[in-house]
Amino acid sequence: MFRPTPTQIERSFGEDEIIVSKTDTKGRILYANEVFCRVGQYAEHELVGQPHSILRHPDMPRCVFQLLWDTIASGREIFAYVKNMAKSGDYYWVFAHVTPSYDKNGKIDGYHSNRRKPTAAAVQQIAPVYQLLLAEEQRHADRKQGQAAGVALLHKLLAERNQSYDEFVFSLAS
Repeated sequence: MFRPTPTQIERSFGEDEIIVSKTDTKGRILYANEVFCRVGQYAEHELVGQPHSILRHPDMPRCVFQLLWDTIASGREIFAYVKNMAKSGDYYWVFAHVTPSYDKNGKIDGYHSNRRKPTAAAVQQIAPVYQLLLAEEQRHADRKQGQAAGVALLHKLLAERNQSYDEFVFSLAS
């Protein structure tokens, strides 16, 4: 899979625009709306069939994605701030709402994500937390151990705030 070199150039999209995608249960993109394609700088045919991680920015801690996948795989929705990377290597922040989709038998058959432009204040608050989590992950030579250490640190930070993950995320949105 093509991996661009990250730039320090930020991309943006309108406050009234929504980035929408649908994936299968493995995270492969089944649908990407026009806003998704434009902001990510990909044609739709370049995205469909690709893992959603094609947008993963190296500044994003793996533990956040573990939390996201564990939550939606259990049938619950999640809100999360995510730093994505466009095809050019430029970055953009989103406030994502990810929900499971169900087949006619009530079994999860994919995921749906709507992403809005986050407030600058929320990004200023979440970016240092992500840097801290990423630094913890990178202290470990083994990626799985690093990810587990990141998860443990995230739980510790939430416990110190006496907040659930959801409470933490929504405290940043205001």
